[in-house]
Amino acid sequence: MKFKCAELKEFEIVGRPLPKGDEKMPMYKMVIFAPDEIVAKSRFWYFLRQLKKVRKVNGEILRMTEMSNPSPTKIKNFGVWVRYDSRSGSHNMYREYRDVSRTGAITQCYRDMAARHRARPHSIQIMKIETVKAADTKRPVIKQMHNSSIKFPLPHRILKYNKRSIFDADRPSTKQ
Repeated sequence: MKFKCAELKEFEIVGRPLPKGDEKMPMYKMVIFAPDEIVAKSRFWYFLRQLKKVRKVNGEILRMTEMSNPSPTKIKNFGVWVRYDSRSGSHNMYREYRDVSRTGAITQCYRDMAARHRARPHSIQIMKIETVKAADTKRPVIKQMHNSSIKFPLPHRILKYNKRSIFDADRPSTKQ
């Protein structure tokens, strides 16, 4: 999976194996994070082939919806359960991120995993993502943001009244 855009999108895909005769086939629903619909469908069939032995030629997608963010202005803590394949084996992880959307947190996760563990996007599987209450967070990097009296220093501030403009707004005078 390649990062073709700034942020990933969240898709909910429902699919099933093709029915054989009159029998009812089970339906499978997955939430996939991908840059676009094509990659999302591809990841859906990849995971379904691994989990339930259903290939794309023997199955069909019933519904595909792009999920939207219910509260895009409120910052939240997200807990992400990740599984990834490294050079030495397969590893499970729990990570925490602060963002305004689930897709933003997952994008952070992919970039963080690439930076810290050299994990490629195709080897990362998002198992679960949940919103975590401030009291239930575990990582110190996230906990330090929950202080109500937190202050951010503003170094190297340049005051406007000390700064003279480069260009003058007055026209030059030609009168003597």
